[in-house]
Amino acid sequence: MSELISHTPTWVFAIFFALLVLGYTQSKERMVNAKTVFILPIAMIVLSFFGVSSAFGLSILTMSLWVMGLATTLVIGLKLAYPRLVSFSEQSNKLTIPGSWVPLVFMMAIFITKYFVGFAVARELSMVNDNIFILLLCLFYGAFSGVFLSRSLVMFKASKVGV
Repeated sequence: MSELISHTPTWVFAIFFALLVLGYTQSKERMVNAKTVFILPIAMIVLSFFGVSSAFGLSILTMSLWVMGLATTLVIGLKLAYPRLVSFSEQSNKLTIPGSWVPLVFMMAIFITKYFVGFAVARELSMVNDNIFILLLCLFYGAFSGVFLSRSLVMFKASKVGV
């Protein structure tokens, strides 16, 4: 275990702690501009996209699986309309978003998945070439991104409806 950590670049730890802090801030109720709700999903989509492309390459199969995972959780998230209780103040032109630990859980899921895949690729583990492994990870990466995107669309919609 210590060998694994000692071979991990310092910037990886910086990203890990930055995600922890960002996730913690998401756990508290906050007021934000409606347009800023897309910053986190864009970052997580980029991170998961590069996770797929760096590990498995850009192919019709990997990108289709990634998009399928994203689309599935996007549709589910929009149907569930989560997060609930988002309100918009026309006076301040800001959304009030209830705190939730869900973003931290999914940020860590993307991070840990990317870290594990990076480890597996670096160690040239045979599972990296296994079709089931590729299928699951592409779907997971996409699904994690879809959660963030659906949350942002629900929040943005609240600003347009004036909920």
